[in-house]
Amino acid sequence: MTQIPSQSLSGQIVDGEHHLLVRVYYEDTDFSGVVYYANYMKFFERGRSDYLRLIGIHHTELAALPEPLAFAVAHIDIRYRAPAKIDDILLVRSRPTGMKGAQFFLHQRIERDGVLLCEAHFTAVCIDFKNRPRRLPKALSAVIEETVAKTPLDLP
Repeated sequence: MTQIPSQSLSGQIVDGEHHLLVRVYYEDTDFSGVVYYANYMKFFERGRSDYLRLIGIHHTELAALPEPLAFAVAHIDIRYRAPAKIDDILLVRSRPTGMKGAQFFLHQRIERDGVLLCEAHFTAVCIDFKNRPRRLPKALSAVIEETVAKTPLDLP
């Protein structure tokens, strides 16, 4: 099996912010050739998942805990500003903004060549497999808190 560096697939963290490049494919667009609005959520999900992966929190490891855990999105505030089109290369930027109990908060942006296309504020919740909110294990919450602390406060 070919070894692929995880950085190339999972993006990178730059000044406390996760950056992930995403190409727009035909399957991402609607009949008019622009990205279907719901697909921005998929791009944001990839950004959140890869951000967690790069800071050492893996979905499969959470699910394998003696008391399995997962993340669910509890709230989204999203704003669309300009369309993306087929073959565009998008930058998904994910910035942690805080934690409280079982929740953590992210500000995410999708840009093309420095132009803001879409942005959202997300509240994610750690849950057990019975869909009940659960605090993250201390070691994992410490990792998220550390990245929040390293993130500049001047949110765009």
